[in-house]
Amino acid sequence: MIATDNPCQSCGACCSYSSNWPRFTVEDDDALDLIPEKFVNDRLSGMRCDGDRCTALTGKVGISTACGVYAVRPEVCRTCMPGDPECGMARRRFGLPELAAGSAGPE
Repeated sequence: MIATDNPCQSCGACCSYSSNWPRFTVEDDDALDLIPEKFVNDRLSGMRCDGDRCTALTGKVGISTACGVYAVRPEVCRTCMPGDPECGMARRRFGLPELAAGSAGPE
């Protein structure tokens, strides 16, 4: 396992893991209205994806990434934490080493 200061900015695997993952669950309409329409899927149920990759993700997975809607990202994106089981699953898919649980990450 590895630990870095900003593991999410050099990863992006969770945002490229599944077109079904960045879905809306507990957001209210006001919160969802803040996400630019071009990033919301046609069913209005989650983030728009290109294949398995969220269209709000920029950069190269495992190298350097950023979220184009970070300040208004959905709750599912806010709750994914570096080193948690979902993080590990996504990182394994891209051949990236798992992070130590509790690694520094987004707040």
